[in-house]
Amino acid sequence: MKLIDVTNSYPDLVSQQLANTDANFIKVYSIGKTSVIYTEAPRHKEILITNRTRNINQSEIDTVLRRLVKDVNDRQNLNMIKLHGIVEMSIPVTPDSAVVS
Repeated sequence: MKLIDVTNSYPDLVSQQLANTDANFIKVYSIGKTSVIYTEAPRHKEILITNRTRNINQSEIDTVLRRLVKDVNDRQNLNMIKLHGIVEMSIPVTPDSAVVS
């Protein structure tokens, strides 16, 4: 599976996220019909994986983690919520790992 950067196709989403949240970095990716929104803020990183027609499968989660969460400590501290068609991952950022990727 391949993550494709489609951030430029979502200027309104990016503008709203930057204006209305504490996020300072946003990227939007696509895995076919599955969308991935990656945000970084001073104290946390968030990954939202969505698909309107089906549940997110484990191979998509594994691909996203492998490509976007490279730090082993981040993977260990990751909190994940799975719902129908949505997976949300939150990673607390410690002061020494607060560098934007």
